[in-house]
Amino acid sequence: MIHKLADVQSVKIGRDTNVWQFAIILEGAIIGDQCNINCHTFIENDVKIGNRVTIKSGCFIWDGIIIEDDVFVGPNVSFTNDLRPRSKRKKYFPKTLLKRGSSIGANASILSGIKIGAYSMVGMGSVVTKDVPNYALVYGNPASIKGWVDETGEKLRQVDEYTFENKNGNKFTLNDNQLSPY
Repeated sequence: MIHKLADVQSVKIGRDTNVWQFAIILEGAIIGDQCNINCHTFIENDVKIGNRVTIKSGCFIWDGIIIEDDVFVGPNVSFTNDLRPRSKRKKYFPKTLLKRGSSIGANASILSGIKIGAYSMVGMGSVVTKDVPNYALVYGNPASIKGWVDETGEKLRQVDEYTFENKNGNKFTLNDNQLSPY
């Protein structure tokens, strides 16, 4: 469904994707299946959005941003795409990658060129200035690792120095600040 008050110039919108009123999607954008693009959003040309992604109101997705499947982008998340912004010059846009299943809380700010790891969670209002590992729970200014979460977003319990587990007893191992399932 594309709302009649949306301005959608791209023909690369997946099936069962909803685009709400006052959303603007430029011609080169690619958006997957079963997404929900809320009202008052802007999506530029060099943007790829996977399947089952939610983009809440007030988000501007600039050139160079890649969003994988099952990502949640909360209201008013701010992305940058130019590390040295100047008016009226050719710009190079470092790629920003939001990996599968990641979740970005409301009003977070994401520096360009950052990788947000799979299933990680960025807390609301955070300022993300460096890569976020898979399964990391980060928040603050600047955002830093405050814990680890599983695929559902539940915080993991630390068993020992290198082992974490979720409430179902599934274990994860920490190696070189990277968490992975057993």
